[in-house]
Amino acid sequence: MELLIFLIAIVMIGGLIVVPALRRMRGGRGAMQGAMRASDPQEYGFVPRERLDVRLPGPDRQLIDALEEVQARQDWQPAARLLALTDATSELRWQRVQTLAGAAAFELAQAPGQGGMWLRTWRVAAPEDPGAAAVHAEFLVRQALLDPSSQDFRMILEEARDVCHEAARLAPEDPVPHIVELGVARGLAYRQADFEELWTKVTKLAPHHMGAHLAALHYWCEKWHGSQDRADAFTHAAAASAPAKSLLPALPLFGVFEHLPEANLVRTLYRSEVITKAMEGALYAVRQAPADHPVLPHVRHLLVFFLVRAERYAEALEQLRHVDGHVGAVPWSYGVDPAAEYTVYRALAVAGWEGGGGTPATLPR
Repeated sequence: MELLIFLIAIVMIGGLIVVPALRRMRGGRGAMQGAMRASDPQEYGFVPRERLDVRLPGPDRQLIDALEEVQARQDWQPAARLLALTDATSELRWQRVQTLAGAAAFELAQAPGQGGMWLRTWRVAAPEDPGAAAVHAEFLVRQALLDPSSQDFRMILEEARDVCHEAARLAPEDPVPHIVELGVARGLAYRQADFEELWTKVTKLAPHHMGAHLAALHYWCEKWHGSQDRADAFTHAAAASAPAKSLLPALPLFGVFEHLPEANLVRTLYRSEVITKAMEGALYAVRQAPADHPVLPHVRHLLVFFLVRAERYAEALEQLRHVDGHVGAVPWSYGVDPAAEYTVYRALAVAGWEGGGGTPATLPR
C-alpha cells in the first residue's frame, strides 16, 4: 500500500489558497489522475464551475424565476407574489426570505447606492406587506454583520429589530420575523434571558424548524455569546427531541463545524468519535427527511465537507450528486469565492474515489 501526502486544487480566491493535503491516499498516481479528471466535471455529471449557482443551496425554480424577473426589471412584484403564495409556517418561506435578502445585499455591494433598489421600492409601495418587511429585516441584519466593527453596526441592527417587530405584527403566525431577530440578538448581545424569551416565540410557532435552530446556534457558539459546551448542549437537546423525518439530528454536525480548530494538528480529527457521531446523525437525518425538504441541501453540503476530510469519498460523492449545481450554503459561503471552495472539495472527493480504484462507472447509483 502506498502512502502519499499531496497538495491538490490550487484555486483562485482573490489570491492563491492551498487546500490542506489529503493523507493516507492509496494508489498515489491514480489519486492524482482522479484529481485531474475532476477538472472535467461532465465525467461524473457535475456542473462546470462557471455555471454553479451561488444564490441557493439547492434548486427552487419558482424562486429563481421570480428573482431573475425582479433583477431584470427591478420590479418587486414577482417577489411579493412568490412570498404571498409560500406557506408562512414552512421552512421554504425562511429559505426564500434569506435568498431574496441576500440577492439585494449582493446587488448593493456591486452597485453602492443603487443596487437592490427593488427592495426599497417594495417597502415604500407596499408598507403592509409582511414579506417585504421580513426580507428588509434580513437584508439589514446581513448589512450589519458584514462589518461588526463599523460605527453604524448597532444602529443598523436596531433598525432591523424594529422591522422584525413590524413584520411579526403584520403576520403573527409567521415564525420568520422572529427567526431573523435571532441574528439581531446575536449582534446586539441580547442577555440570555431575553434571547430565551425570543426563542420561546420561535418555538411556539415552529418548534422543530431547522432553519431557526441553525440561526439560534450561532448565539450559543463560543465566538459569540456562549461556549462549545453550551452549543453542544443546544444541538444535542434539539437532536434528541426531534420528531420523525426531522433534520434536527444533523444539528450537532453544524455545532462541530462552528468549533473546529483554526489549525488542525491531529491527523485523525475527522475520524474522531465526536465527529463521526455527528456525521452519522446527519446522514441519518438525510435518509429520513423528505426529499423536498428545503433545508436538506444545507445538510448535504456540510456533509460533503466532513466526509471528504474523513476520507469517506464514496459517501461524499453521493451527497454531491444531490446538490451539485448550487453552492449557496455553509461551508462554501464562508469563503470569498463559494464556487471555488466547493469545486476544491468536489475534486478531492473524485481524487479520493479514483485513488482507491473507483471510476465514474463504478460509482453506486
